[in-house]
Amino acid sequence: MPQHYDAIILGAGAAGLMCAIEAGKRGRRVAILERAARVGKKILISGGGRCNFTNLHCRPENFISANPHFAKSALARYSPADFIALIEKHSIPYHEKTLGQLFCDRSARDVTDMLEAECRDAKVEIVLNTTIEEVLHRTEFVVRAGEVEYAASTLVVATGGLTIPKMGATDFGYRLARQFNLKIRATRPALTPLLLDSADRAAYGDLAGVSAEVIASANGQAFREAMLVTHLGLSGPAILQISSYWQRGEQVHIDLAPGHVVTKPILQAQVRNAGAIRAALQSVLPKRFATRWLEQHMPVGWSDDALAQFESEIHNWTIMPMDTEGFDKAEVTLGGIDTDELSSKTMHARKVPGLFFIGEVVDVTGHLGGFNFQWAWASGAAAGRAI
Repeated sequence: MPQHYDAIILGAGAAGLMCAIEAGKRGRRVAILERAARVGKKILISGGGRCNFTNLHCRPENFISANPHFAKSALARYSPADFIALIEKHSIPYHEKTLGQLFCDRSARDVTDMLEAECRDAKVEIVLNTTIEEVLHRTEFVVRAGEVEYAASTLVVATGGLTIPKMGATDFGYRLARQFNLKIRATRPALTPLLLDSADRAAYGDLAGVSAEVIASANGQAFREAMLVTHLGLSGPAILQISSYWQRGEQVHIDLAPGHVVTKPILQAQVRNAGAIRAALQSVLPKRFATRWLEQHMPVGWSDDALAQFESEIHNWTIMPMDTEGFDKAEVTLGGIDTDELSSKTMHARKVPGLFFIGEVVDVTGHLGGFNFQWAWASGAAAGRAI
C-alpha cells in the first residue's frame, strides 16, 4: 500500500525545501523525496561555501526567460526582504558584498540547517537516498521508489537542472514534463566560463589567475565586473554573466579599460615609444596582461591615427569563443519547462491538475549574484502557498 500525503515534493534543494515549509505551515502533510544523502547539496557549495542567498536589488530584469514577465508575480510576493527576515529569525550572521549580494558570515551550512529546522517545525517528512523509478497519475500521483510507493493529490517537481552532473544532476524533471506532454525550452549551460580558440589560448593561457575589471558584451547585453584568465579561456563574474547571453558562433566584445583613455598621456607627451605605451597600459591593467596584450597589439607607428586605432582595440577586444566549459562548470541551466505551461502565480501546470514545477527546472534563469536562489525561494513559496 502506498504511503499517503497531501503533497509530494521531488528534490530537497532550495526550491523544494521552501515549498515544503510553506505548505507544511498551512497544515499540509508533506513528504520531500531526495536522491542524495543530505539536503541542499548545491546550497552548501554556493558562494564559495558561504551561500550568496539573495540579492538586495532583485528585479525581473535580472532574469532570462522566453517570457520575461513570468517571474514577476512570484518575485513580488516573496521578496529578498522575506528571506532576510527568515535568516534574521534564526540569528544567522550575514554581510553584503558587491552589487547587493548577501552572503553568510560563517558557512552555507547555516542556511541548510535553517531550512531543515523550518521543515521540522512544519512537520515536513524528508526522505533521503531515494531513487524514483516511476511516477504514475491516476486519481492521484503515485511515486514508486524501489519497493516503496508514495501517493498524493499534489506533486511538486523541484529536481533542478543539468548543472554539475557529478553532484547528481539529471534530466529527470524534463523527462517527467514530457511524460505529461508539457513543452520544454532547449537547455544549455549558463553562468559558465568561456573557452578561447587555440590562438588566443596560446597567447593568454599561461596568464591563468590574472584578473581585471572589464565590460563584457554580447547580444545587446553588457556587464561591468571582473574578468579572470584561465588555462582554457576566460572566467570571472563579467564572463560568467555574458555566457548566459552568448550563442556559439558569435563574438564577445571586451572593454579592457572601461572609463579610461589609455593613450591620453602618450598623445600629450613629446616622446612616443613602446616604453611609454607600456607604462600607460600597465596603469590600468595587470602588468603581465598589459605586457602580453602589447605583444599582440602594439600600435603600428605613433601617429595620432595609430594611437586612436590602438585605443579602439583596447576598448573592443573581440574574441570568438570556441564554446563554454559546459554543465560541469555552469552554475545554472538556461531553458527548461516552458512557462506557457505554468501559472505564474502558483507554478501549477495548466494541463495537469495537482502538478507543479519550481526552481531551476523552469525556464527562468537569474543573473550571477544571488538571483537564482531568490527565484528558488519565490517559486517554491508560490507553489507551497497554493497547495
